[in-house]
Amino acid sequence: QVQVVESGGGLVQAGGSLRLSCTASGLTFDDYSVGWFRQAPGKEREGVLCISWNGDKTLFVDSVKGRFTISRDNAKNMLFLQMNSLKPEDTAIYYCAARRSPYDYCSVSPVNYGYWGQGTQVTVSS
Repeated sequence: QVQVVESGGGLVQAGGSLRLSCTASGLTFDDYSVGWFRQAPGKEREGVLCISWNGDKTLFVDSVKGRFTISRDNAKNMLFLQMNSLKPEDTAIYYCAARRSPYDYCSVSPVNYGYWGQGTQVTVSS
């Protein structure tokens, strides 16, 4: 049984930092590209960053450029999201997701991501 579990969310002031973690079990982690997605109240879920199975390929959306960094540790089946210079508009539930992709590829579109975590709340106060 595949499980994806996020942790590390919380309340932080604008300009602060948070580090989210995601642990996946029940799958061969390095067969999957993985990504971080978020959903703010009243908005659709959007992709934030993704990383290929070997870490060689990453993509990000413009709104987090220079502020957020994605990384993974295949030996530990873990994914990380380092968020710096947080803004109130970053407030959302953040989700980790995995998409089977043995190629050097990833996508910030939520389509075809088969495994999702329950999400962790990030709230940035002004």
